[in-house]
Amino acid sequence: MHEAVHSLEDTVRLLPFLFITYLIMEALEHGMAGKLERGIAHAGAAGSIVGALAGAIPQCGFSAMAATLYAGRVVTIGTLIAVFLSTSDEMIPVFVAQGESLGTMATIVGVKIVVAIIAGLSIDALLRALGHAGDGSLHIHELCERAHCHCDEEEHTHSGHSHDHHDSHRAMLWSIVRAALAHTLQVAAFILVITFVMGLVIEGVGTDVIASLAHGHPVRAVFVAALVGLIPNCAASVVICQLYLAGSLGAGALLAGLLAGGGVGLAVLFRTNRSLRENLAITILVYMIAVVAGIVATVIGFAP
Repeated sequence: MHEAVHSLEDTVRLLPFLFITYLIMEALEHGMAGKLERGIAHAGAAGSIVGALAGAIPQCGFSAMAATLYAGRVVTIGTLIAVFLSTSDEMIPVFVAQGESLGTMATIVGVKIVVAIIAGLSIDALLRALGHAGDGSLHIHELCERAHCHCDEEEHTHSGHSHDHHDSHRAMLWSIVRAALAHTLQVAAFILVITFVMGLVIEGVGTDVIASLAHGHPVRAVFVAALVGLIPNCAASVVICQLYLAGSLGAGALLAGLLAGGGVGLAVLFRTNRSLRENLAITILVYMIAVVAGIVATVIGFAP
């Protein structure tokens, strides 16, 4: 019952982010796609930088928003990964509750932002150099096809009644809102189930087991913490922070876990993005970046 309530609370907090995201995407699909495609093509480094800064805000809704926008190819893969890496989720509330200094929190968040920006820019630059940066067009219609919301059918229906501009415009706005609401509820239901199941897994395993796996071996602790961070549940970041504050995890492992922890972003990505291979590749990439950063932090004696 406890996990069900927490899962419901986490899902409800995401609803405004999801709804706004889908409203934007539906509006783009109905008339601004060409302008946005040109904007994305000229965005350059801005996407990863803005994504990393937005992700650092203590609210896991931004990772869900980024995953949805990436599924529609509104943002690049580098921007998506930058958001995932910089997302701090429950770190700040936990640290504040335990009386940690502002300097410690600022250092951790700052390092996460730097790693996120470097990773995002590097990934986008590499994909462009290899010619795998995508076709530059939006794929919002694929989200509609996968969700079976019949958005395209409504668009054609409304375009056939252009004799009354006012009614047509009002009908189009209603179709945008209805489609956005349908997408939001579908994804929210999926997130509710996933966060509930993952919450049960975390509670079933327990922090003692995680602490025992990490105890006495700083490098192994980095791998374990990053793996825990991948769990699409806000409780993952809480567990990582609590273990660090209890002395069971070092700073390197803490950094790895928080870098890998993108809240429910990965769950939303797997729900909205069509390519399973791509989703797995992104997950592995986030994990590898988190592990490398954590090991480097451990070796150099990083102390926030």
